[in-house]
Amino acid sequence: MKKSAIFFLILFFTLGFKSYGWGFFAHKLINQQAVFSLPPQMMGFYKLHMEQITDKAVDADRRRHSDENEAPRHYIDIDIYGDSAIYTMPRYWKEAVMTYTEDTLMTYGIVPWHVNRVRYWLIDAFKQGEINKIIQYSADLGHYIADAHVPLHTTENYNGQLSGQEGIHAFWETRLPELFAEDFNLLVGSAEYIEHPQLDIWNGVEGAHLALDSVLSFERQLSLQFTEDEKFSYEEKKDRTSRVYSKEFSSAYHQKLNGQVQRQMKRSIKLVADFWYSCWIEAGQPDLNNLD
Repeated sequence: MKKSAIFFLILFFTLGFKSYGWGFFAHKLINQQAVFSLPPQMMGFYKLHMEQITDKAVDADRRRHSDENEAPRHYIDIDIYGDSAIYTMPRYWKEAVMTYTEDTLMTYGIVPWHVNRVRYWLIDAFKQGEINKIIQYSADLGHYIADAHVPLHTTENYNGQLSGQEGIHAFWETRLPELFAEDFNLLVGSAEYIEHPQLDIWNGVEGAHLALDSVLSFERQLSLQFTEDEKFSYEEKKDRTSRVYSKEFSSAYHQKLNGQVQRQMKRSIKLVADFWYSCWIEAGQPDLNNLD
């Protein structure tokens, strides 16, 4: 077995897996990989607390069960606002509220604006030297940035329910990483300072939304070539038998997407690292090694 395959198998069983969001495994992997793009002044602290930052990468999903305001923070149904909304939607919160009202925005998702809100919280945590808050907001920021890079988090048709493709959400963001992440190259280089963070997260949403057509159309095309028995199979997971997309269908879909899932994961990792680094810079580059 390849070394990369062994690494991801170890990570898989260490971090755990659940079909939720990007998938618990993928969210944790994104946060973990982002740590290795940080400069030396930050990496010591982040590596010391990496287990917490990766474990808490899924806290935002867990909060959905207890906080009624949590769900809209993970997506934006941009197509609700019109065909060209991905280009014309106000990038800044106050302008968006004036244009559409806060109630409307909350109804259809606020992920790019919430990313910026958490960014401010992390900057303040750095300034105050609050270890627990630095860890929590770093983890949360990684989660929301990652969600913003999922094509199906940018559409009203989030699970293919409007196009007869129910289940495609977990297929794209959970099943494919589960099967193929061991072959992904997730190195993204060094973190860089972001001049316009609100615009950068919107660029991530825009790129994800532009990938949506491929996500839906390729699955639809392949479904015409596979019988129902070929498209799905059954697997034992945690003493349960689950109906899943077959490995054959998943492999065919993955090949048609031509590395799309890996690209979106890498873009997530890079932007997470860039945001963490930029927050630290804006907080005045505090010495993280001497925090109590």
